[in-house]
Amino acid sequence: MPLCYVCNDIMPIIAALNHKEMSSTVLIPENDPMGRAIYEYHKYGKAEDVIVHSSMFDDDVIPVETLFRTFDQMPALEQKALELASGDILDVGAGSGCHSLALKEMGKSSVAVEISPLAVEVMKDRGVDARLVNFYDSSFTETYDTVLMLMNGTGIIGNLDNIHMFFSRIRQILKPGGSLLIDSSDLRYLFEEEDGSLMIDLADDYYGLVDFQMQYKDSLGEPFDWLYLDFNTLSYYAEECGFNAEIVEEGEYYDYLAKLTPKS
Repeated sequence: MPLCYVCNDIMPIIAALNHKEMSSTVLIPENDPMGRAIYEYHKYGKAEDVIVHSSMFDDDVIPVETLFRTFDQMPALEQKALELASGDILDVGAGSGCHSLALKEMGKSSVAVEISPLAVEVMKDRGVDARLVNFYDSSFTETYDTVLMLMNGTGIIGNLDNIHMFFSRIRQILKPGGSLLIDSSDLRYLFEEEDGSLMIDLADDYYGLVDFQMQYKDSLGEPFDWLYLDFNTLSYYAEECGFNAEIVEEGEYYDYLAKLTPKS
């Protein structure tokens, strides 16, 4: 299976930062190709594809209309996450607001956070309660019953060096009894031989670490790290950080939806 499956499911805008260190940064329009694509599609009803560059793979594209999908057009894992979300809901890396809008149609309320001012403008115009804020910004102190990180949500971690800080931030932002619903993909299929063995260099970086750079027309974003986590690795770090981890549902292409809950 080509990489296009996973790169088409990158959490829309939060991905645009370099995750070598956690940041409270938000974007400016000149450095926001995904936000520009979302804005033009919303305003004109059409947009060119977003080009996804990587030093590890050939260029790929993200059709912008997929970021405006309805509930019925969403993959089963996303639908399941939205059905399970309850209470006060935080939609992280919300892009055009498609998940928050689906929640609204289900009679649920949510807050959407983004680092793109253009995407936030679009979401507000679509009736979403959207905030221009970085998830890692410590000044954002609201707490929630459900945190949603969809479209390969583990990518926001950036790399494994950040994972303890990530879990610490999740713990801060969850209400007692709350949970994180997050999806990801196991990239082992990219390294799997016909006999089922894996051609992975154990001395190299974790095989789910990918670098990306987004481009829309002449707007080129900063390169960033993006982390695809197999569930066993996610579960290992969750346990280490005091969280219970369970697979809620598995997809057809090495993808899964997980529920993470802090231990009492």
